[in-house]
Amino acid sequence: MDQAIMSDRVLVNGAITPLTLTGDGVLRWSGGGQRSLTVEKEVLGFVAEGSRIRIRTVLEGGGGICCGESSGGLVRKDFVFEPLSEDSQRLWCEKLREYIDSLGRPKRLFIFVNPFGGKKIASKIFLDEVKPLLEDANIQFTVQETDHQLHAKEVANRLDLSKYDGIVCVSGDGILVEVVNGLLEREDWSAAIKTPLGVVPAGTGNGMAKSLLDNVGEPCKASNAVLAIIRGHKRLLDVATISQGETKFYSILMLAWGLVADIDIESEKYRWMGSARIDFYALLRIFYLRHYTGRVSFVPAPGYEDYGEPTSFNGDSEWKIKTRQHGYRTPDVDLENLAWRTINGPFISVWLHNVPWGGEDTMAAPDAKFSDGYLDLIIMKDSPRLSLLAMMSKLNNGDHVKSPYVVYLKVKAFALEPGPRIEDPTEEGIIDSDGEVLARGKGTYMCDQKTLMTYNKLQITVDQGLATVFTPV
Repeated sequence: MDQAIMSDRVLVNGAITPLTLTGDGVLRWSGGGQRSLTVEKEVLGFVAEGSRIRIRTVLEGGGGICCGESSGGLVRKDFVFEPLSEDSQRLWCEKLREYIDSLGRPKRLFIFVNPFGGKKIASKIFLDEVKPLLEDANIQFTVQETDHQLHAKEVANRLDLSKYDGIVCVSGDGILVEVVNGLLEREDWSAAIKTPLGVVPAGTGNGMAKSLLDNVGEPCKASNAVLAIIRGHKRLLDVATISQGETKFYSILMLAWGLVADIDIESEKYRWMGSARIDFYALLRIFYLRHYTGRVSFVPAPGYEDYGEPTSFNGDSEWKIKTRQHGYRTPDVDLENLAWRTINGPFISVWLHNVPWGGEDTMAAPDAKFSDGYLDLIIMKDSPRLSLLAMMSKLNNGDHVKSPYVVYLKVKAFALEPGPRIEDPTEEGIIDSDGEVLARGKGTYMCDQKTLMTYNKLQITVDQGLATVFTPV
């Protein structure tokens, strides 16, 4: 048996019983049978109340966190011990605090809440599910509600990061993307981007939260995401730099052009339909299918060298030295001397993914890894409409990539040269990254709106493990 850190007799429900904290962080006591708590997994925190110690925990039970009652998932429950002397209570508090501190959990968090995203439920999720758990875990936090686009980016860009052990986004993916872009545009970007980032699903697209939780078989729920943040486990995350001349955008999720981008962005005109708008507009787009001219070039990962035809790099050879006067500099990759391959259009869809899930119901890239240094590229050149419908129905489990009409590979660098539609060459397409429109071509939905980039060639490289995220394990 593991050597005890602390062992003493305490009162539990009026009966004196031995209580032990083992070296591997298990609290054991008797009382109605042998009982135990694993501190790392089950204990949120504790508080001294008079002569007692209240241990706040989360236990596996029913489907959602509640106070002391099981409803199918995680259950919040308090255990109360009463040491037999003041010295014993002081020592118990000291040893419990020391052990919890040794786990590397965050103590101070900066939290963004986006009250306008998705179903506008982020504020309620914060108050009902995030705040109580953080308080139980004795974590201090500062809350910032976002009130305009790029607000989170602006705050992250000037935030005093020395005051916090992490930044948490109670939102969809958009706020997290803004934070990453804000951190990478700081003068101290190299230290700033190491700040652990957490995301609690509360928006329309919860691809990052779903990817992190599903990776360990946990449901995409706010409570599970908060527990991952409290426990303080971290993992590295690749960041992709999308460049067009001097303009840059930092992506952590995906880039889409063609069918997927059209559905994602143009379905906004049917927002009054609620979540059904995506399925409705997908059917419409498949029925009136568009094909785009253009070309994609890429540097394949090992094992994918047979895809496409050999080509030389014909992008912006000065790209790697065109950087801001301050802020993140892209990896010093000699693009010209890499083994480039190319695939020519027409295309139905081109999709790049950094993580497996694009949303809670869309497993876009089943083989994607968080920090392998590659992006997963999913290409559809042509497909019968019925096969396309069948593919779309398999997006919830990733089986669409098994279709003979899908090309699926991993790439280290990528260049997109988008062209007009074959059906009407006067109309072009939309390029979408992480839920934001990067470029709107001629004749597209809301094409008069200003975008970060133009509907022209852009390049992408990946910086392996540049960012850090809180993860369940």
